[in-house]
Amino acid sequence: MDAKTHWETVYRNKAPDAVSWYSPHLETSLALIERAAGNKSASIIDVGGGESTLVDDLLARGYENITVLDVSQVAIEVTKKRLGLAADQVDWIARDITQAELKRSSYDVWHDRAVFHFLGAIEQRVAYVRQVATAVRPGGYVIVSTFGPEGPTKCSGLEVIRYDAESLHAQFGMRFRLVESSKELHRTPFGTTQQFLYCYCKVE
Repeated sequence: MDAKTHWETVYRNKAPDAVSWYSPHLETSLALIERAAGNKSASIIDVGGGESTLVDDLLARGYENITVLDVSQVAIEVTKKRLGLAADQVDWIARDITQAELKRSSYDVWHDRAVFHFLGAIEQRVAYVRQVATAVRPGGYVIVSTFGPEGPTKCSGLEVIRYDAESLHAQFGMRFRLVESSKELHRTPFGTTQQFLYCYCKVE
Protein backbone atom coordinates (compact mmCIF):
# COMPACT_ATOMS: atom_id res chain seq x y z
CA MET A 1 0.00 0.00 0.00
CA ASP A 2 1.44 3.38 -0.98
CA ALA A 3 1.53 6.37 1.38
CA LYS A 4 -1.46 8.13 -0.18
CA THR A 5 -3.71 5.05 0.06
CA HIS A 6 -2.61 4.40 3.64
CA TRP A 7 -3.36 7.93 4.86
CA GLU A 8 -6.61 8.26 2.93
CA THR A 9 -7.75 5.10 4.75
CA VAL A 10 -6.65 6.44 8.14
CA TYR A 11 -8.45 9.76 7.72
CA ARG A 12 -11.53 8.17 6.21
CA ASN A 13 -11.96 5.82 9.16
CA LYS A 14 -10.95 7.94 12.15
CA ALA A 15 -12.34 11.15 13.56
CA PRO A 16 -9.90 14.10 13.70
CA ASP A 17 -9.55 13.77 17.48
CA ALA A 18 -9.19 9.97 17.38
CA VAL A 19 -5.60 9.86 16.13
CA SER A 20 -2.68 9.78 18.55
CA TRP A 21 -1.07 13.01 17.36
CA TYR A 22 -4.21 15.12 17.80
CA SER A 23 -3.99 18.19 20.00
CA PRO A 24 -6.64 20.94 20.34
CA HIS A 25 -3.89 23.54 19.85
CA LEU A 26 -0.27 23.05 18.84
CA GLU A 27 1.13 25.58 21.28
CA THR A 28 4.81 24.72 20.76
CA SER A 29 4.46 24.95 16.99
CA LEU A 30 2.54 28.22 17.24
CA ALA A 31 5.18 29.78 19.49
CA LEU A 32 7.99 28.79 17.13
CA ILE A 33 6.10 29.98 14.04
CA GLU A 34 5.42 33.35 15.68
CA ARG A 35 9.14 33.71 16.41
CA ALA A 36 10.09 32.75 12.86
CA ALA A 37 7.43 34.59 10.87
CA GLY A 38 8.31 38.14 11.82
CA ASN A 39 5.03 39.56 10.54
CA LYS A 40 1.55 38.45 9.57
CA SER A 41 2.29 38.49 5.84
CA ALA A 42 5.06 35.87 6.13
CA SER A 43 4.59 32.88 3.83
CA ILE A 44 4.05 29.75 5.94
CA ILE A 45 3.70 26.14 4.79
CA ASP A 46 2.38 23.45 7.13
CA VAL A 47 3.58 20.11 5.75
CA GLY A 48 1.35 17.21 6.72
CA GLY A 49 -1.24 19.64 8.05
CA GLY A 50 -4.02 17.11 7.49
CA GLU A 51 -6.82 17.69 9.96
CA SER A 52 -4.61 19.66 12.37
CA THR A 53 -6.02 22.78 14.01
CA LEU A 54 -2.80 24.69 13.37
CA VAL A 55 -4.25 26.42 10.31
CA ASP A 56 -7.30 27.53 12.36
CA ASP A 57 -5.06 29.11 14.98
CA LEU A 58 -2.79 30.77 12.42
CA LEU A 59 -5.80 32.34 10.71
CA ALA A 60 -7.19 33.43 14.08
CA ARG A 61 -3.89 35.17 14.80
CA GLY A 62 -4.05 37.08 11.56
CA TYR A 63 -1.58 35.27 9.31
CA GLU A 64 -2.39 36.01 5.70
CA ASN A 65 -0.22 33.71 3.59
CA ILE A 66 -0.72 30.09 4.65
CA THR A 67 -0.26 26.88 2.66
CA VAL A 68 -1.36 23.47 3.96
CA LEU A 69 0.09 20.40 2.25
CA ASP A 70 -1.00 16.86 2.96
CA VAL A 71 -0.92 13.60 1.05
CA SER A 72 -4.57 12.98 2.00
CA GLN A 73 -7.29 14.78 0.08
CA VAL A 74 -9.78 13.41 2.62
CA ALA A 75 -7.97 15.19 5.46
CA ILE A 76 -7.81 18.43 3.52
CA GLU A 77 -11.53 18.34 2.76
CA VAL A 78 -12.34 17.78 6.45
CA THR A 79 -10.28 20.81 7.42
CA LYS A 80 -11.72 22.98 4.66
CA LYS A 81 -15.24 22.10 5.78
CA ARG A 82 -14.35 22.94 9.38
CA LEU A 83 -12.94 26.33 8.37
CA GLY A 84 -15.91 27.23 6.20
CA LEU A 85 -15.43 30.45 4.23
CA ALA A 86 -12.04 30.99 5.88
CA ALA A 87 -10.72 28.04 3.86
CA ASP A 88 -10.61 30.34 0.84
CA GLN A 89 -7.78 32.24 2.54
CA VAL A 90 -5.53 29.15 2.47
CA ASP A 91 -3.57 27.53 -0.36
CA TRP A 92 -4.24 23.77 -0.28
CA ILE A 93 -1.91 21.16 -1.80
CA ALA A 94 -2.88 17.47 -1.82
CA ARG A 95 0.45 15.81 -2.63
CA ASP A 96 3.19 13.65 -1.17
CA ILE A 97 5.79 16.14 0.05
CA THR A 98 8.61 14.13 -1.54
CA GLN A 99 6.95 14.52 -4.96
CA ALA A 100 5.19 17.88 -4.82
CA GLU A 101 6.23 20.74 -7.09
CA LEU A 102 6.92 23.74 -4.88
CA LYS A 103 8.05 27.13 -6.11
CA ARG A 104 11.63 28.13 -5.41
CA SER A 105 12.22 30.39 -2.40
CA SER A 106 8.47 30.79 -1.86
CA TYR A 107 8.22 30.24 1.91
CA ASP A 108 9.50 32.12 4.93
CA VAL A 109 8.55 29.38 7.39
CA TRP A 110 8.38 25.61 6.90
CA HIS A 111 6.53 23.66 9.60
CA ASP A 112 6.27 19.89 9.89
CA ARG A 113 4.92 18.08 12.92
CA ALA A 114 5.07 14.30 12.50
CA VAL A 115 5.77 13.75 8.79
CA PHE A 116 9.56 13.39 8.60
CA HIS A 117 9.74 10.48 11.04
CA PHE A 118 7.61 8.38 8.65
CA LEU A 119 10.23 8.65 5.89
CA GLY A 120 11.98 5.32 6.31
CA ALA A 121 13.87 5.21 3.01
CA ILE A 122 16.93 7.39 2.55
CA GLU A 123 15.66 8.37 -0.89
CA GLN A 124 12.53 9.82 0.71
CA ARG A 125 14.53 11.82 3.22
CA VAL A 126 16.87 13.16 0.56
CA ALA A 127 13.87 14.21 -1.56
CA TYR A 128 12.25 15.90 1.45
CA VAL A 129 15.39 17.88 2.33
CA ARG A 130 15.75 18.89 -1.31
CA GLN A 131 12.21 20.27 -1.19
CA VAL A 132 13.00 22.31 1.91
CA ALA A 133 16.24 23.64 0.45
CA THR A 134 14.43 24.70 -2.72
CA ALA A 135 11.18 26.06 -1.29
CA VAL A 136 12.39 28.03 1.75
CA ARG A 137 14.08 31.33 1.02
CA PRO A 138 17.56 32.09 2.40
CA GLY A 139 17.08 33.54 5.87
CA GLY A 140 13.85 31.60 6.32
CA TYR A 141 13.13 29.15 9.12
CA VAL A 142 12.43 25.42 9.26
CA ILE A 143 10.52 23.84 12.14
CA VAL A 144 10.50 20.03 12.10
CA SER A 145 9.05 17.87 14.86
CA THR A 146 9.50 14.10 15.04
CA PHE A 147 9.23 11.48 17.72
CA GLY A 148 12.12 11.87 20.13
CA PRO A 149 14.53 9.18 21.40
CA GLU A 150 11.92 7.91 23.86
CA GLY A 151 8.98 8.25 21.48
CA PRO A 152 7.01 5.42 19.85
CA THR A 153 8.62 3.13 17.28
CA LYS A 154 5.35 2.77 15.33
CA CYS A 155 2.44 5.07 14.57
CA SER A 156 -0.76 4.38 12.61
CA GLY A 157 0.55 0.95 11.72
CA LEU A 158 3.80 2.28 10.23
CA GLU A 159 7.38 2.07 11.45
CA VAL A 160 8.89 5.44 12.35
CA ILE A 161 12.42 6.73 12.93
CA ARG A 162 13.09 8.39 16.27
CA TYR A 163 15.55 11.28 16.39
CA ASP A 164 17.53 13.36 18.81
CA ALA A 165 18.53 16.90 17.83
CA GLU A 166 21.93 15.88 16.47
CA SER A 167 20.67 13.03 14.31
CA LEU A 168 17.74 15.05 12.95
CA HIS A 169 19.90 18.05 12.13
CA ALA A 170 22.38 15.73 10.41
CA GLN A 171 19.66 14.76 7.93
CA PHE A 172 19.45 18.36 6.75
CA GLY A 173 23.09 19.42 6.65
CA MET A 174 25.12 22.52 7.39
CA ARG A 175 23.05 24.88 5.25
CA PHE A 176 20.41 24.59 7.97
CA ARG A 177 21.74 26.19 11.14
CA LEU A 178 20.23 24.68 14.25
CA VAL A 179 19.00 27.58 16.37
CA GLU A 180 17.54 25.45 19.13
CA SER A 181 15.85 22.15 19.91
CA SER A 182 13.41 21.03 22.58
CA LYS A 183 11.45 17.99 23.65
CA GLU A 184 7.77 17.85 24.47
CA LEU A 185 5.56 15.22 26.05
CA HIS A 186 2.38 15.08 24.02
CA ARG A 187 -0.67 13.66 25.75
CA THR A 188 -2.69 11.64 23.27
CA PRO A 189 -6.50 11.50 23.20
CA PHE A 190 -6.16 8.01 24.73
CA GLY A 191 -4.38 9.24 27.87
CA THR A 192 -0.90 8.03 26.92
CA THR A 193 2.13 10.24 26.29
CA GLN A 194 4.48 10.53 23.32
CA GLN A 195 7.84 12.27 23.30
CA PHE A 196 8.25 14.75 20.44
CA LEU A 197 11.46 16.49 19.42
CA TYR A 198 11.36 19.97 17.87
CA CYS A 199 14.23 21.36 15.83
CA TYR A 200 14.18 25.04 14.87
CA CYS A 201 16.62 25.90 12.08
CA LYS A 202 17.53 28.91 9.98
CA VAL A 203 18.34 28.55 6.31
CA GLU A 204 21.72 30.10 5.54
